[in-house]
Amino acid sequence: MKNKIKRQIVLDTETTGINKDNLPFIGHRIIEIGAVEIINRRLSGKHFHVYLNPNRSIEEEAFKIHGITNEFLINKPTFFQIYKNFLKFINGSELIIHNAQFDIGFLNQELLLINKNIKKIEYFCKIIDSLFLARKIFSFKSCSLNSLCDYYLIDRSKRNLHGALLDAEILADIFLLMTSNQTHIDFNENINKKNILKINKNNNKELINNKKKLKIIYSNKQEKIDHKNIIEKIYKKYKICLWKNL
Repeated sequence: MKNKIKRQIVLDTETTGINKDNLPFIGHRIIEIGAVEIINRRLSGKHFHVYLNPNRSIEEEAFKIHGITNEFLINKPTFFQIYKNFLKFINGSELIIHNAQFDIGFLNQELLLINKNIKKIEYFCKIIDSLFLARKIFSFKSCSLNSLCDYYLIDRSKRNLHGALLDAEILADIFLLMTSNQTHIDFNENINKKNILKINKNNNKELINNKKKLKIIYSNKQEKIDHKNIIEKIYKKYKICLWKNL
């Protein structure tokens, strides 16, 4: 039997503006969609990217974030003109979005404006909120893309302004790193402590009994000094280091 292909789409959008609680309303529209495809935890090279004419002006605060102008969007297609191709691209995938409530809210609003009978994005895809995932893993004050880039040493020098495709590409790298040691995350505090996870090079896991005793090799004095020096260098450069307080 062939292994089932796991298809994931990492997505981001830019809009004409935002509202209270980051929820869309009838006034604001999507102006850019960027999405990249992951097949079995590998970037496939396929992507979906489009700029959209929102038929309204962009708010100044939004422009400061993404730098997209009204003039640039004049001759771009409307969401109505691209939505079928977009739904075809994401259909049946796991849709990975940072702060998914925001983007899904806008996408569903755009579909509603086309036809009240069109099914919501949740019908076509399973939604994974990478912001929720990051907050479960880290205790950072901020789990923004910039903060996660700094933690995972991902180059964000081109991210002077937000861009849907660039942010989707960055998020794809972050997501793969965040989930590199597991294919499933169980947040249940009552997890069976008799079992531990063994992770092989292919990121596959199998349960092993933790009663098996492992030989413990302790660091010598010089190794401890070297380790401390490396940790200090990392913290000095990036202002954050997971191992500093361990």
